[in-house]
Amino acid sequence: MADIAIRWSKFWRSFWINEGYIRVFSEGLKNTLIIAVVGLIIGIVIGTLIAAVKVMPKYKILPRILDKILALYVGFFRGTPIVVQLLLAYFVIFPMVGINIGSINTCVLVFGLNSGAYISEMMRAGIQSVDPGQMEAGRALGMSYSVTMMKIIVPQAVKNILPTLGNEFIALIKETSVASFVAVVDLYKVFTEIGTSNYEYLIPYLFMAIIYIVLVMLITLGIKIMERRLQKSDRRN
Repeated sequence: MADIAIRWSKFWRSFWINEGYIRVFSEGLKNTLIIAVVGLIIGIVIGTLIAAVKVMPKYKILPRILDKILALYVGFFRGTPIVVQLLLAYFVIFPMVGINIGSINTCVLVFGLNSGAYISEMMRAGIQSVDPGQMEAGRALGMSYSVTMMKIIVPQAVKNILPTLGNEFIALIKETSVASFVAVVDLYKVFTEIGTSNYEYLIPYLFMAIIYIVLVMLITLGIKIMERRLQKSDRRN
């Protein structure tokens, strides 16, 4: 018990008395959420576009070429760890082409591209779960393929894969812990610095785990609330 009390005292001194909590929430938590939320939005946009191409009829040459290119993209981002993608982008690709967008923007872009590869498969399954008659009805009303897809098919597909999108968001939240590899101050980085300041890592890392658990619980609760509201709207319709 005495050992735990000493450990807690060291952590409390760094976290509260020395105002480490300010950096935890003003930088660590903020950057973690920015990377995960914006990355998810980028991933949804990219994934939707890729899924639309994948389910597109392949009787023309362009859709077939795009399908092959996008298969390589999906294969790369699903086949390599995100930390490798992050290091390649930050230390190799961007310097080679003379681009400097900053560490946080690099993380947002890489996480978005990575998420897009996974969401594309989710969205493809969601699109294919929609009754094919919906597409035929849209085309019969004079809508183009792309308009029918975006206005009729995709909204229904998103509703079908909402729990899976929630899981993807949770995965992004947890994967942001690798952002410190490119000097981003995320939750992992801040709590590591708190531990380094007094050579005590047990309490800081436990506290960090609690914050991640709370974030995941809030996301899960939000997804359940959205599902209930969508179910109610379906019953009204």
